[in-house]
Amino acid sequence: MTNIHDLQLELSALSPRDILKRALSSHEHIAVSFSGAEDVVLVDMICKLSDKPTIFTLDTGRLHPETYQYLDTVRKHYNVPIQIFTPDHQKLQPFVAEKGLFSFYQDGHGECCGIRKIEPLKRALSNLDAWVTGQRKDQSPDTRASIPAVQADPAFQGKAEVLYKYNPLANWSSEEVWNYIRMMEIPFNPLHTKGFKSIGCEPCTKPTLPNQHEREGRWWWEEATKKECGLHSGNNA
Repeated sequence: MTNIHDLQLELSALSPRDILKRALSSHEHIAVSFSGAEDVVLVDMICKLSDKPTIFTLDTGRLHPETYQYLDTVRKHYNVPIQIFTPDHQKLQPFVAEKGLFSFYQDGHGECCGIRKIEPLKRALSNLDAWVTGQRKDQSPDTRASIPAVQADPAFQGKAEVLYKYNPLANWSSEEVWNYIRMMEIPFNPLHTKGFKSIGCEPCTKPTLPNQHEREGRWWWEEATKKECGLHSGNNA
């Protein structure tokens, strides 16, 4: 692979589609992480670039019913399998038995996300050389404002010494994402029509008001600088 800094410079001038195309040509084991929200744009792009794309999602066990239905809608719409990674019951059951189902309101979401998201993601990435995310700079001025089109992911380990993480939509705005969705007539999560801009687990996500930033609907009881679940902790490395 090219030096990461040279690669960042090269990809910074490319469109999301061309970034994704470059990533696919550079890695044999690469997958798109699909959260059931706006990163359906990446699913649409990769399905047009590859005959056998690898797409995975994390089922925390606490998603909205609409999100579960939407995941199946996308699977059928593109006629592609979506790998679903769920929490390890040997870790989840003792946690729930000790702390219940809503401990995050008292002691923060870190421990719950660690079990329901981080551990499953580690398994999802363990056989990959690279993964693709729907992160955008405008999603969070505190934690995502400087994300590049590609980065070495220090938080997770894949098949190779360096796990590459591609963020093709890094420079797109929310408006550009939704223009693409409308133009391509892509199915989207119906929660977006109910005021949800950023969609996560049901207990930790709420609709936002017209002038609120999208991340204000996530973990609203915590400080803005803590509004990450750990999936993208490398942003602050």
